[in-house]
Amino acid sequence: MSKYDNFIRALDNLRDIYDYDEPRGNVELSGMVALYEICFEQAWKTMKELLDRHGYREGKTGSPKMIIRTAYEAGMLDNPELWLHALDDRNNVAHSYNEAVARGIIRNTKADYYGMFRRLRETLERDWL
Repeated sequence: MSKYDNFIRALDNLRDIYDYDEPRGNVELSGMVALYEICFEQAWKTMKELLDRHGYREGKTGSPKMIIRTAYEAGMLDNPELWLHALDDRNNVAHSYNEAVARGIIRNTKADYYGMFRRLRETLERDWL
């Protein structure tokens, strides 16, 4: 499954943000925000594909927000509010030229999103693949 494999690779790469306690330069900040964005994109697209495969009509055309809600209803996610907050941060990536926005995304990723993605991986492997 290509989308799932891409998600796993992106998640493995995202782990690298823990190698940086306090990023100093623009390149480090931009790189870590990009790792988050890529992982989020691969995660929701994986959920979309699996929902479609399991007969959920939203999986064919759903937006990220719809996919998150459907995935929660289907038992794929345990915390839709956190996922919707992560979606907001994904939507703010375009503003990560603002250092405060970039640092906020990185801080949220370290505190919450990496674990959120790990739980998704575990659920997918246990119940959906």
